[in-house]
Amino acid sequence: MARHRALQMFGRSGNPAFRSKAFTQRSSDFSTSEVMTLSGTVNKTGFYLLLCFMTAAWTWNQLYSGADVGIYLWGGLGGGFIAALVTIFKPTLAPYSAPIYALLEGFMIGGISAIFESMYPGIVIQAVGLTFGTLAALLMAYKTGLIKPTENFRLMIFAATGGIALLYFVNFIMMFFGSSIGFIHSNGFFGILFSLVVVAIAALNLVLDFDFIEEASEHGAPKYLEAYGAFSLLVTLIWLYLEILRLLAKLQSRN
Repeated sequence: MARHRALQMFGRSGNPAFRSKAFTQRSSDFSTSEVMTLSGTVNKTGFYLLLCFMTAAWTWNQLYSGADVGIYLWGGLGGGFIAALVTIFKPTLAPYSAPIYALLEGFMIGGISAIFESMYPGIVIQAVGLTFGTLAALLMAYKTGLIKPTENFRLMIFAATGGIALLYFVNFIMMFFGSSIGFIHSNGFFGILFSLVVVAIAALNLVLDFDFIEEASEHGAPKYLEAYGAFSLLVTLIWLYLEILRLLAKLQSRN
């Protein structure tokens, strides 16, 4: 009964990654003797962050040594996207595809971070600090009950996240025709307001990650979902970091 309840719960998730096949498997998939644990998910999250940091540091050092890192940046972006799709649509492969995603995304993050750092010295350490500070603050708010992921909360965050994704996709298509949605990149009032809203939505997605990882662990979800839950949390953290980096760059460019 508890495992059927877990399946129903996952189907109501507001997090796009958690709405994948990972949480709509047949109940027979929950018959394994190995089950997901909270500590296992936390350990995997830390391991994936370490992998991401390692490749990010490598790309960062390559760029500052004068090497062309374009192939690593775009390769990491494209390869990471493919690894993410594999993880989302074939969650049983998460123990293998999630570490690959972390490594590839690190190449991309390292390149982007180095470029921003060269333009605005000190911006990266600020973005990293704000990202993990936000993670800690929201985790505390979630554990103390200050933020409760109700059904309406999930629907709101899911709708807002989908709207932002659609807006970014339209902007990406417009760039092929030499245009763009101006306020996305603007450092004016509306541009900064937009970035603040996106940062807030990205941060609140962390609450959904916390909630469903905890609930899945309590209801005996299959072991491979430790890797999948850690992957989902990593996706949100990377998104939050990049949006904070963009917001800080807009603010500093006004000086």
